[in-house]
Amino acid sequence: MLPRTQRQKEILDYITRFSERHGHEPSYAQIARSIGVKSRATIAKHIAALERRGLLIRTHEDGSFALTVKVDDPDALCEVKLLGRIAAGTPLDVVECNETVPVPRFLLGSVRPERVYALRVKGDSMIDEHICDGDIALIENRTEARNGEIVVALLIEENQATLKKLYRRGTNVELHPANSQLQPLTLPASQVAVQGIFCGLLRSTN
Repeated sequence: MLPRTQRQKEILDYITRFSERHGHEPSYAQIARSIGVKSRATIAKHIAALERRGLLIRTHEDGSFALTVKVDDPDALCEVKLLGRIAAGTPLDVVECNETVPVPRFLLGSVRPERVYALRVKGDSMIDEHICDGDIALIENRTEARNGEIVVALLIEENQATLKKLYRRGTNVELHPANSQLQPLTLPASQVAVQGIFCGLLRSTN
């Protein structure tokens, strides 16, 4: 079953990404900030609607909840296209390939597999978000991003791509690393194109 409204989808997608990244669910206040609303009561109504649709299950009387992803088989895999490399450091020239990688379906949450592609990470500029050199980043194919989201940013003039947190500052865009040793990159907004939003991670255990 799918969310009934676009706002419910945004909330469900945010909870999914947050839970995968941090290992626990976000607070109502965090969800409210993520979608740009002030009222936690509004979030509570959307959460209740998602619960009625079987997409969220409350686990405690204090109102906390756990995310339930509706898949037929929790061990199911799906194939995601591996399109090339992405820099988590100095931007890289865009390099394409035509491989696929198997991805546990539950990692994608409510995002359909056909809307996701994968990129191999090179560099350590996002290490504070636990995105390391050699990891495979799962990217939702979207061109709109909210401030603070981790994006695939194409630097148009250089035809180079990088994985960074995006913030809009007037007519400029700031691309922030998640590494205290590195500085953000500031560019005119017209020179940056969002090509996807980070939504999950695969890491080799070898």
